[in-house]
Amino acid sequence: MFKKVLISILCILLPVYAAIADELTIQKNAPTSYIVKKGDTLWDISAVFLKQPWLWPKLWRLNPEINNPHLIYPGDELHLVYDKKGQPMLVKGKPNLKWSPKARKQLKEQNPVSIISLSEIAPYIRYESLLTQQQVDTLPYVLGSNKGQKSSIDDFKIYIKGNLKLGQSYGFYNKGKKIVDPETQELIGYYAKFISAGKVIRTGDIENNTPATIYLNSVKREVHSGDLVLPINEGQLLPAYYTMQAADKKIKGLIIKAATDNREFAKLDVVMINKGQEDNVKLGDIMSINRQSPQVIETVHGPMYSKDASSWDRLTQSNDSDYQMPVETLGKLMIFKTYQKVSMGLILTTKQPVRLQDNVTAPF
Repeated sequence: MFKKVLISILCILLPVYAAIADELTIQKNAPTSYIVKKGDTLWDISAVFLKQPWLWPKLWRLNPEINNPHLIYPGDELHLVYDKKGQPMLVKGKPNLKWSPKARKQLKEQNPVSIISLSEIAPYIRYESLLTQQQVDTLPYVLGSNKGQKSSIDDFKIYIKGNLKLGQSYGFYNKGKKIVDPETQELIGYYAKFISAGKVIRTGDIENNTPATIYLNSVKREVHSGDLVLPINEGQLLPAYYTMQAADKKIKGLIIKAATDNREFAKLDVVMINKGQEDNVKLGDIMSINRQSPQVIETVHGPMYSKDASSWDRLTQSNDSDYQMPVETLGKLMIFKTYQKVSMGLILTTKQPVRLQDNVTAPF
């Protein structure tokens, strides 16, 4: 009989679920107890016990032994126990289900365990952006510099066509390739690469053809004429931590771009999917990365992959495949940024290289 587990104590800022519809499976090597360590996230702890750690927000239970059940701390001891109905759950301290009211002793220097913090994933996130056609047509852009060179690196004054706010920091973006939804052929926008940032020292007066001025004292990439300019916080602010949950079961999308621009990508690479806010994609959504297994047809020479069959063999087939080949799960990703029609995700796990056109769904 498969074991089920209800995760208590593992919830930050989430209401108690009125009904629990999902059934979880405990890892075969799951321990009966666990000491919370500094640096642990709720995702880490959930993965110790569960095969589906992204489902923990739906499966918590109030533990009356803890004064504030929303928080756990390094040093807390968690035990896997069963209640009177035979339902398993995690509790803090000794595995005793006869609780009595008790105040929680909390050390001031300790910080509660977060779900997953921005600081943990920030090194892998590229602060790129998606620009709409309207933004590309109307945003301020680089005219040139005070040194008369085509590109600028350090200690440059950059002249901008636009009216900018004095003292405001602005980011420079290079307009990348068009992003087209492969399913609808709709132009979604342009993938804009973040280059550098600087501060406005002259506001400019575009009506009188006077450019604004931004001072750059250190950049990693060259700034070129025509690069677009956005306020530094616009599109760059991300939450301090992510509350991870399974994505909506109705969501079915495709990976349409990777930040690396490589043909294949792996764990901790950033990818873009063709589903966004209008599809109910939310920050912290966990999705499965899936791939259709190669199609197979029967030929006079035996079964062959459709892609390897001759033109004649393919012509004589009514379908692309004689069999319903399965869809296999390759890994998981977490959504960390959403737009209207697309979202950015960080690959958390993968069994093999991920590719463009691999599909994404609610985890299963």
